[in-house]
Amino acid sequence: MNETTQVLACRGVRGATTADTNDPEEILLRTRQLLGLLIRRNHLKKEDICSAVFSMTSDLDSEFPALAARQLGWFDVPLMCVRELEITGSLPRCIRILLHWNTTKTADEIVHIYVRDAEHLRPDMGDLPPVNWEALETWLEEHLDDSVKSNLRK
Repeated sequence: MNETTQVLACRGVRGATTADTNDPEEILLRTRQLLGLLIRRNHLKKEDICSAVFSMTSDLDSEFPALAARQLGWFDVPLMCVRELEITGSLPRCIRILLHWNTTKTADEIVHIYVRDAEHLRPDMGDLPPVNWEALETWLEEHLDDSVKSNLRK
């Protein structure tokens, strides 16, 4: 292989956030925000996503977090939701995502995202730029599936 050859590999992209309450809309909002950040910071395209695993702590049980990916149009991506292990002292109301992504990027080029109270899970990743939540919400609204937009307006 010469220096210009790029190797396509399946890479893991991780992220975590927290919800304020065990409310379906709160869970979907926080999951969409996290997905939006992962997409934007890594320049992800849904056609390059192999699959996604979503986990939540046991204090969140009012909605499937994977629905947020469907709301963003990820209809052809295999999604799975699982329960996070209950470890004494672990972060409450936590939503985690593991994306499997076909990319030419190397592992050290991938940006993993930990926001809100989940920042404490990975203090080594605290050098990310601050999140402009308003700009993120605007971007998310532009990328929601049309059927979801009409339902959210009701």
